[in-house]
This record gives sequence, structure tokens and C-alpha cells, in this order.
Amino acid sequence: MATGQQTLQQTAQSSHMSAGNSASSGQAPIELDRLTHDYGSRLALDGLSFDVRPAQIFGLLGPNGSGKTTLFRILSTLMVPTSGHARIAGFDVAKEPNRVRQQTGIVFQASSLDVKLTVAENLMHQGHLYGLRGPQLQARAKEVLARVGLTNRAKDMVETLSGGQKRRVELAKGLIHSPSVLLLDEPSTGLDPGARIDLWNYLRILRDDQGVTVLVTTHLMEEAEHCDRLAILSAGKLVALGSPAELKAEIGGDVVQFETCGPEAAAALGARIAERFAVAPSVVGNAVRVEREHGHRFLTEVVEAFPGAIESVSVSKPSLEDVFIQRTGHRFWLEKNEEKS
Repeated sequence: MATGQQTLQQTAQSSHMSAGNSASSGQAPIELDRLTHDYGSRLALDGLSFDVRPAQIFGLLGPNGSGKTTLFRILSTLMVPTSGHARIAGFDVAKEPNRVRQQTGIVFQASSLDVKLTVAENLMHQGHLYGLRGPQLQARAKEVLARVGLTNRAKDMVETLSGGQKRRVELAKGLIHSPSVLLLDEPSTGLDPGARIDLWNYLRILRDDQGVTVLVTTHLMEEAEHCDRLAILSAGKLVALGSPAELKAEIGGDVVQFETCGPEAAAALGARIAERFAVAPSVVGNAVRVEREHGHRFLTEVVEAFPGAIESVSVSKPSLEDVFIQRTGHRFWLEKNEEKS
């Protein structure tokens, strides 16, 4: 590890120059090319290929077992993929991990803070890992603390902070070496609604004012709505890619759902609706789903056509879960292979 430590402790100036070059050249900060990882008993990633654009908040959305945690570990150089390539700022994560670490800030789901040290001391120790020292490190620590709104808590013990404030210190640690890419694993875990709002405000500031590319893993639909662009994963496969608005627009119209007394009744109702109205409904559990313009009118027609077959009805605008169901044929939380952290 001596060589890796030496490489990691190169000057912060090198990181700044590389980040600037990446942004100015228009190179995708994160690139996946047929990325695959096989645990032997389970194929966790199945030939993923996509890129993340500069100064963008990009979301990896998927339930447990979808592959997002495995992908996060590969991007953060904790694992080597079975095949394919992943690059950050042009550097291969498997072949050039130390160069990748210079360009990447990482905030894991589990806390990495030393609660018996002050906020400033946590940042100093993190800066030392990247070769920062003296006035340069002190100035950088003040800068990132100001950015996350914790200047007045620099001398406080971490254990005295709220959950949201601790998460902001984690962000400051990830930013101490001026990375061009910030990776966050389930960043809002354990945060109250107000702290979640603050977190996303800080991420937008990083994107807009500093040009940082942010990648976030999440299983929360409402959190994914905040992202500029999304990759939706299911069982290791990429099932959808685009902005939340683009993905929902692909569905079109309204989503009309008819609840029945059971799966068999739903299957029978779906077949009858398809025959009567020349549509292609999907059956998910006890429900029949139809995507249709003027859903409230269609709903009335179906209820009148099949009295007694329907227990309840709903009509709504498309959501990201509707996108997931359309692409996979099942609900978001029916993934069976639970992914270990």
C-alpha cells in the first residue's frame, strides 16, 4: 500500500488541474462500458453501459438486489468488476484506482466520522490522507465548512451534532481535496425531512457553483425526483435512463388502476379489458393497470362494463414507480435478491 499512499498524497493542485481539464474537455466524468460483476451465485451487474454528464446530479435508483450497491463499490474502487470498464475523469477504476481516488469524494451510507473529535479535526485527518498540510489545509477546511453551513461548529465535538449536521460534515470530508466527482450512497438515510431538504440544496450548490458531478444511490422515489438524470436498475440490468420528466413522459396520459379480489381475478379482468377496449393492460398482483389519455373517462367506462369485478379504482399522473412497472412488469419492492451493504 506504500505506493498507493504516495500516489494519494500528491498535491491538491494536481487534483484541481485534472478536474478542470475534465470539465473543459467535455469528457463524461463517469463512464460505464459493458460493466459486469458476477458473485458466482448471482449476477449483480449485467453489462451496464451509460455515462454521467458534467455538473449533473445523477441518480442510481433501484430496490434491494438491483445492483446499485455493487456498482457504488466498484466506482469507489472497493471492488474490481468481473468484466467491462468503469472510468471516472477518464481513469479506469480497476487499473488506476489511485488516480480515481484523487478525483472522487465519497460519502458512504454508514458514518465515517470520529465522534470524539471536533468537526475541524475530522477534516484535518481527512485532508492529511490527500497530502494537504498547513495553511493550505486550514484554508480548505474553512472553505468547505462555509459551503456546508457549519463554520460556527468547527470546534464542536461531532457527537454533539444533529443527524443532519453530521451528514454535512461527511459531505465536507468528501470535498476536502476538491474532487470533480462526488459519490453518495443513500445520503438521506436517517435524516428528518428538513435535513433532507438541506442536503439536496447543498448538492445543487455544488453542481451549480462548483461544477461538481454528483452521483447518488437511492431506493426512494421522491429523492430520485430531485436528480437531473436517472439510471433505474433491476436485477443488475439497466431498465431505464433519462431525466425523471422524460421517463414519466414516455408513459403518456394517466395511469388507471383497478383493484380486484386476487391475482386470478385481476388476470381475468385484464383479459376482458384488453378484448373490450383494445388496450394492453398490465396485471400486477391484485391490480390491473392501464395507461390512457383522459383516464377518468376510461375508468368510468370500465366500471360500467364490468360491474362487480372491481373492488376499487384510482387514476393518477405517471410516477417513477409506474416507469419501473412498465419496464419490468412488477412493482418496485418485489426484488427477491437482497443486496448486502
